[in-house]
Amino acid sequence: MTTIRVRYIVDDVDAALDFYRDRLGFTVDMHPAPGFAMLSRDGLTLLLNAPGAGGAGVAGGTPEPGGWNRMQIPVDDLEETVGKLEADGASFRSGIVHGNGGDQALVEDPAGNLVELFQPHPR
Repeated sequence: MTTIRVRYIVDDVDAALDFYRDRLGFTVDMHPAPGFAMLSRDGLTLLLNAPGAGGAGVAGGTPEPGGWNRMQIPVDDLEETVGKLEADGASFRSGIVHGNGGDQALVEDPAGNLVELFQPHPR
């Protein structure tokens, strides 16, 4: 099985680690230094890098967090997930959007990187 890896540049690896582990159900696979952590969930490996930390933190210039690229995480109950994250103080770029294939909401991690929470329509 091929593992999909996504790298997010974050300002504070510990804050991002807490967000992904405690709020979105990721497992911490390694956190060997303040500027890097590796997490996993459902066949996805998420690499968190602080700017300037290791080769990935400087590749192609000075990376910055944020933007509109995102990973999608399927959820069973989008309204419940959004409600819990809002209660925890998470920032959203959108409310729940109802689409043809399912519903989604865009939540920001502590560095401003997007995560699309997606609940597919029943078939």
